[in-house]
Order: sequence, then C-alpha cells, then structure tokens
Amino acid sequence: MNHKHFIIYKPYGYLSQFYSNSKQQRNKLFLGDLYDFPEGIMPIGRLDEKSEGLLLLTTDGKLSDYINSQKVEKEYYALVDGTVSNEAIEQLQMGVEIGFDGKKYKTKLCKVFKLDRDPNLPERSKKIRDARHGPTTWLSITLREGKFRQVRKMTSAVGYPTLRLVRVRVGAIGLDNMRVGEVDEVNKLLP
Repeated sequence: MNHKHFIIYKPYGYLSQFYSNSKQQRNKLFLGDLYDFPEGIMPIGRLDEKSEGLLLLTTDGKLSDYINSQKVEKEYYALVDGTVSNEAIEQLQMGVEIGFDGKKYKTKLCKVFKLDRDPNLPERSKKIRDARHGPTTWLSITLREGKFRQVRKMTSAVGYPTLRLVRVRVGAIGLDNMRVGEVDEVNKLLP
C-alpha cells in the first residue's frame, strides 16, 4: 500500500482531529478544515487546542507508533511567565512530578535551555498578554515522551506557567519557514 504523509503547521485554536460527534465540540475547528486529507489519515501525536506548530499526519499506523515511541525527539518552544531560574531549568532537565491519569508521574530526562532571543515565529491569532504584566522567557524543551499537556504541566510544576507553546521539531523534521495553517504532502517522514 502506498501511504500518504503530511506535515502541517497546526494553528492555535484547532483540535488535532478531523471531526467530532460531541455536541460540545460542534463549533470547534478541526484539521479537516485546513485541507482535504485522504481517508485513513491520522495525526502522529497531538497538540492541544491552545498549542500550535508542527504536526505530522500519516496513513501508516506502524510509522505513527514508531514516532510516538520514545525513540524520536520532539522539540517545543515554550513562552513562560517570568524570568526562569537556572535551578528551574535543572529541575526540568532532571524530571519533575506532574499529574497524569489521576496519578503522580515523574517526567524523564530531557533537554531544556533558554533561547537567547525570541524565536522567529508567526504572530499568534489570539493575543498573548502584553509586557506590562511582567517578564517572560522563551525555553526550548526537547522530549522523547509525550504525556497529555506534558510541557505545560512541567513548566507549571517549577513555577512558570506556559503562555504560548509551539512544537518546532519532530525528529529531523522542523517547522522551518512554514506558515500557520500550511499543509505539505511529503514522500516520507523519516530519513
């Protein structure tokens, strides 16, 4: 079977699914609103409604399982509230305790560092609070796992809530110069 693969820049405010039968989600925005995807397409991992950035889609379930496994890195840029301390960065790197499925979970080792300058990202459709509310810090956080709302829970656990979250890389695939809402069909997702 010839599988189909897509790279998209998921906009803020979209759900990482194609439709919903839920009455509560009737007025939500879905991936299918961006492009006419083929039957059998699935997102590889998810980004919550308030997150944006790189999302891979495929019709290949085995490939999806592999990328979702802990073998492939996922890098996020997180704009957090406050000036992040070196101690908080070390805590994030070593793993912090978050709630997951009603239980406590300690995150695995990961790479975390402060970005020297604001990343070159498109403006977000919904305004983030302005600078009068105090300082903010951009972090790069690279994980090999992906629990529900993990990055947001991690930054909150060390005292710096996430204001904006953008996935910028999965494995060797980066957002590069994609525009918000852009959909690119590709021949393969892994080298």
